Amino acid sequence: MKRKGILIVVSGFSGAGKGTLMKQLVHSYDNYALSVSMTTRNPRPGETEGKEYFFVSRQEFEEQIKKGGLVEYASYCDHYYGTPREYVEKQLEKGKDVILEIEIQGALKIKKQFPTALLMFVMPPSAEELKKRLEGRGTETPEVIAKRLRRAAEEAEGIENYDFIVINDRLDECVEEMHKLILAAHETPERNEDFIREMRKELEAFIQ
Repeated sequence: MKRKGILIVVSGFSGAGKGTLMKQLVHSYDNYALSVSMTTRNPRPGETEGKEYFFVSRQEFEEQIKKGGLVEYASYCDHYYGTPREYVEKQLEKGKDVILEIEIQGALKIKKQFPTALLMFVMPPSAEELKKRLEGRGTETPEVIAKRLRRAAEEAEGIENYDFIVINDRLDECVEEMHKLILAAHETPERNEDFIREMRKELEAFIQ
């Protein structure tokens, strides 16, 4: 029986290392597809169009909203971020597990549309470590870092809505842990309803 992919929503504080984790996960195992989000923010140094993000204008983004071309979208630090629908649905049908990196508002919207989505929240070992990682990027002003820390404090209020938390201390260990949790999620009854129904039908045929 062909296994359909599951949608994996990864959220976490800015600076917790979500992007690095997911790239490593996709590199280490071949069953993952990383969804590329659309955003109205400017590219950071080293980011390329269609790889990290699809970079669009506010007007283009709002046209996609009207057309229903996004699975979810949200505004974060004065910019729009959203997930293109077509790519996600194609990959799931192929049996790929699709990883989305989105913040809490978007994650909860996804869960309503895809009840079997797996929600994972990435956290640093401590708040001090988070601050250190943000400062270590060297790409943001102290004002932006302060804004991101305030946002992290707000997001900490919604972590209970997630299926798993993942502490990103050592990268390789964290990647392996995420992979194991995703494999386990594939075996839950709500993600195997077709198989369960088929089994019941076959069993009933034996006793008739």
